[in-house]
Amino acid sequence: MDELSSRQRALKEAFTQARGYWSPTWDQVLALDADFFEAYMNFSAVPWRHGVLDPKVREFIYIAIDASTTHLHASGTRVHMKNALRYGATQQEIMEVLQLISVLGIHSVTHGVPILMEELTAAGRGGELPKPGEGGERAARLKAEFTAARGYWSALWDDVLALSPDFFEAYMRFSSVPWQHGRLEPKVKEFIYIAIDASTTHLYAPGTRIHIRNAIGYGATSQEIMEVLELISVLGIHSTTHGVPILLEELKAAGKT
Repeated sequence: MDELSSRQRALKEAFTQARGYWSPTWDQVLALDADFFEAYMNFSAVPWRHGVLDPKVREFIYIAIDASTTHLHASGTRVHMKNALRYGATQQEIMEVLQLISVLGIHSVTHGVPILMEELTAAGRGGELPKPGEGGERAARLKAEFTAARGYWSALWDDVLALSPDFFEAYMRFSSVPWQHGRLEPKVKEFIYIAIDASTTHLYAPGTRIHIRNAIGYGATSQEIMEVLELISVLGIHSTTHGVPILLEELKAAGKT
């Protein structure tokens, strides 16, 4: 037991050195399976040991995937906000991360509209679909405004704009706020989008492609984008940090501890 305790202390020190923090969340995991903890530590520490992103930006990536509507992992959000502040992040920067990830719900529309268009056509109701160029001057203006505000245009938006220009305009205003008033550089904004789209809780390929392309356009390197993907790949550990406390509670209740 003394030898294991010594190893646990060494692993805790190694994790703190590699990742820059320690959370009580890890105590129970470390106590239950030091081998698994060590393997996770080495896995999660790769971008911290060899990466190119600023530590503050790494924490923004973690905040994004933890606070995303597809995950809503409050304890992780708190840990990584605390870390970001320690690395010099401002209130405005962290708020901007939250604003950026708040657009994720739009994928209900960009996923659903193409299916709607296909099914209307299959049902013989193609006459309900907007005609090419039907939006006229307003559609052209909104497309130009979106492109100017967000720095890109995607064919994903064409049918949304055609079907509901009022909705599209409202979304454009909403999603453009951190681009018009924000402090993060454009490629970092795109890293945030890549993180929430490529996260295992979402895996939205069209958005991942768009925002990788945008990040490259803003000067991001392959190493930077790969590091974003490495950082978000650790999200699966929350199965353990969520499950271990429950396991210990049930073991205690069953008199097996």
